[in-house]
Amino acid sequence: MNASRSARERVRAELTREIREEARRQLAADGAQRLSVRAVARELGMVSSAVYRYFPSRDSLLTALIIDAYEALGATAEAAEAGQPRSDLRARWRAACHAVRNWAVAHPHEYALIYGSPVPGYHAPPETITPASRVGIVLGRLLADAWADDAAGEVPGGRLTPLLAKQADALAAVIAPGVPGPLILRGMVAWTQLFGMISFELFGQLVGTVEPADDFFRDTVEQMADFAGIR
Repeated sequence: MNASRSARERVRAELTREIREEARRQLAADGAQRLSVRAVARELGMVSSAVYRYFPSRDSLLTALIIDAYEALGATAEAAEAGQPRSDLRARWRAACHAVRNWAVAHPHEYALIYGSPVPGYHAPPETITPASRVGIVLGRLLADAWADDAAGEVPGGRLTPLLAKQADALAAVIAPGVPGPLILRGMVAWTQLFGMISFELFGQLVGTVEPADDFFRDTVEQMADFAGIR
């Protein structure tokens, strides 16, 4: 009984992997808007009803791909940051930023799925939130370590509006408990700048200006660290 169940689980896991891989191939070829469970089934030589047992709708398949992409990106950033000396905050920041960019360049279609234009009619479910937070939590950990070591110096900025202060406190509770709101917001600016730079590069917005963007990216990573208080 147990051996039979284990064999069925292995078959299910392998089929799920093949379905996801084919869906990623279609994503690269046709874009997320044209992803079709029936087309995936056809390419795998399966009847569509068999694939629907694993992914009951296009949206459920999209969600799986989105979670996979966030998890892969998060794991890449975490591993890069963890590979640096804990006391060298700037090295940890550099490693995480460059790892995010390298992953995006190597997986442009998956990056576009999670940071590009929304797929019409698709609404991401709550289970995507935790995977999507992983890179932000890496930055939060750096801000918390900088603040704990007093490496950030004085808290920058002036008074926040009540709404912004509330938002900063809520974000701090998730990614960097105890870090002052103005510093959290500076980290948020750096975080959005990071993904904005990568999106500009991948989506062709830097053509004719700073392409190739290696030096521009490297210089801006340093400026973002200064701005966020990562000395």
